[in-house]
Amino acid sequence: MTRKPLIASLLLGVAGLAHAQPSPPVPAASAGSNRALSPEARARALVAAMTIEEKLAIIHGYFPPLARPSQPIAMIPSAGHIPGIPRLGIPTLRESDASLGVANQIEQRKGDTATALPASLATAATFNPALAYAGGAMIGAEARAKTFNILLAGGVNLTRDPWNGRNFEYLGEDPLLAGVMAGEHIRGVQSAHIVSTIKHFALNSQETGRTVLDARIDRAALRESDLLAFQIATEIGDPASVMCAYNKVNGDYACENDWLLNQVLKKDWGYRGWVMSDWGAVHSTGKAALGGLDQESGQELDDAIHFGKPFEEAVKAGRIPAARLDDMVERILHGVIASGLMDDPVPESPRQIDYAAHADIAQRAAEEGIVLLKNEGDLLPLAKSARRIVLIGGHADVGVLSGGGSSQVRSVGGAPVEIPLTKGAAASFARMTWHASSPLKAIRALVPQAEVSYVDGGDPRAAAEAARRADLAIVFGWQWQTEAQDPDNMRLPDNQDALIDAVATANRKTIVVLETGGPVEMPWIAKVPALVQAWYPGQRGGEAMANILFGDVAPSGRLPITFPVRAGQAPRPEPAGLAELHAAEARRDAGDKTNYGMTGGVAPFAVDYPEGAEVGYRWYAMKGVKPLFPFGHGLTYTSFTYANLAVQDGAALTVSFDVTNAGSRAGADVPQLYVQAKGSAGIAAWRLAGFDKLSLSPGETRRVTMTVDPRLIARFEEGRGWRLDGGNYALAVGHHAGDAALKGVARLDAKSLKP
Repeated sequence: MTRKPLIASLLLGVAGLAHAQPSPPVPAASAGSNRALSPEARARALVAAMTIEEKLAIIHGYFPPLARPSQPIAMIPSAGHIPGIPRLGIPTLRESDASLGVANQIEQRKGDTATALPASLATAATFNPALAYAGGAMIGAEARAKTFNILLAGGVNLTRDPWNGRNFEYLGEDPLLAGVMAGEHIRGVQSAHIVSTIKHFALNSQETGRTVLDARIDRAALRESDLLAFQIATEIGDPASVMCAYNKVNGDYACENDWLLNQVLKKDWGYRGWVMSDWGAVHSTGKAALGGLDQESGQELDDAIHFGKPFEEAVKAGRIPAARLDDMVERILHGVIASGLMDDPVPESPRQIDYAAHADIAQRAAEEGIVLLKNEGDLLPLAKSARRIVLIGGHADVGVLSGGGSSQVRSVGGAPVEIPLTKGAAASFARMTWHASSPLKAIRALVPQAEVSYVDGGDPRAAAEAARRADLAIVFGWQWQTEAQDPDNMRLPDNQDALIDAVATANRKTIVVLETGGPVEMPWIAKVPALVQAWYPGQRGGEAMANILFGDVAPSGRLPITFPVRAGQAPRPEPAGLAELHAAEARRDAGDKTNYGMTGGVAPFAVDYPEGAEVGYRWYAMKGVKPLFPFGHGLTYTSFTYANLAVQDGAALTVSFDVTNAGSRAGADVPQLYVQAKGSAGIAAWRLAGFDKLSLSPGETRRVTMTVDPRLIARFEEGRGWRLDGGNYALAVGHHAGDAALKGVARLDAKSLKP
């Protein structure tokens, strides 16, 4: 349709409405651009105006590093590219990985840097939804300025195993915390009028054999745990797209799982956006399309382009109804319209970015996400009068560690340390990388009168001698984790346990700062008076660490994940399939020419989740096992008390109480509400039902009110939905899971809720 008739049609329509007279029919393409219509109506109109060729072209996308289109097209080196339809105003879709920033993993775009947030676990540890939103908005703004319009962000898989190599990209073990934080992050991304995904749907809980494993779990338990986190995040963030996972769920691949995609997501939750596959996660044409997959992503990574020619042939033969193709396209367009992208397209060329302001967001997230785990004798905050300070290990002279994989950001300032991998599933797209944020430099800036030195820690004896000569020693322990592979164990690598033991023996004033993607075993914990969990702290991590250590910022992070004493306390002490993976690697190293592809040569295997909905802190309580540090734990430089509990119950549950800063320093607290309830398995467990974060001056008191989402304390019945039994429910307000500073009882009415 030419531009002149299109404008004329719109003017006629407006004139007709103004005079309350019947308007002539609006052409389909025109209706697609009519902002007065709903996204559903606009998407439907555009589908009606599309040719069959245009519909088929939008349901699968190129992976630029491997794509070889028959007619060359301009593609940014990135995660994905789906050509637009200019005649209908449908934009080209340019996709980037983005959990922690606009990714550029192995610098496929030379010189393109971006702001690197801390690990998502660090954001979760802030317990501050506003920071999750700010981080998402920052990434969205940078993506738009770089001309990307789809961000593969929004990771919300619950931490079921402490050794999962991708835990750092996710938001912890609790459905409420993970759901709220992911939802706010997604909402922030889409505030820039670009698409955010939510991923990986569902139960992508380990990386070993992720493309071949079958995650097996009771359906009701899955609804009460991982799926509840996705549901909460989807309700808050309204992501334009859902990314299905690599793994199978109860026998069917997630990207062709009718129950997961059609029944739960689209029917029960009423989701209107589109389901895109993970890259290399499509295994069929008809089953995937009829099972709920709407778009094949990164098609070159699949064993065939299933939504290309095979899909066209299946539609012509009637094996896939034409109506299903229309639904797929309509869902894609709905997401593009509802996110604001259609009406506010990204610029055609890059725009300037305020990197300094964005770095401040990253630093604040790091500061609020750092968790003070132990502080015997109030060793922290460190006195600025200290004369001799030695920093040991972790490349703390030049930077801070980053996690690896598709979320890897080439941060502003560069990578002072970058170590290529020589083997393993991540070798092709990950490197061990440090961001250029030097703790040594940051500490020297805070205490310019002190002698602050650094030793690399490679020789424990030399490090111990340096510690003996210093007033205090700070050891930077690290464990690198990455997408595509799990660590063999939960220990710090490279003899670091011996290093920390030697240093702590030599100097009683030893602080350990951990840069890890999750929990690690700590055989030296009794010798170390002060312990700080810094996660992967992002491109301003060095400055954030220094501010916390010296008290310029009071620590306020809380653990979003339980820290076990040892791996054997967890439901599974090591990744299922790990032995098979090592055997496959040995065959490859011995010269086996088999094309292992994304499977890593691992045969299909099952992973059972008998803990069901009792994830994380609930598992430890159910087993009567005391972890090293509980979920929700975190110290600060003051103290907080709770009083005057009030419970409003009956039809709904609302809890109020006073929080007082009882110390002599300002600080932030994270009061947590737990309610004891039975799930579908009949197990009574304490569940996080509410949390808040508030900053208080010394002596200040503030009233906190929490209203409980009934699904958090209900049980799920397949075929019926959520059921909240009437009766008494014990509740507790505390500083962490298992703590009960205040106790109460609520009497609730029975209630049923839709799935």
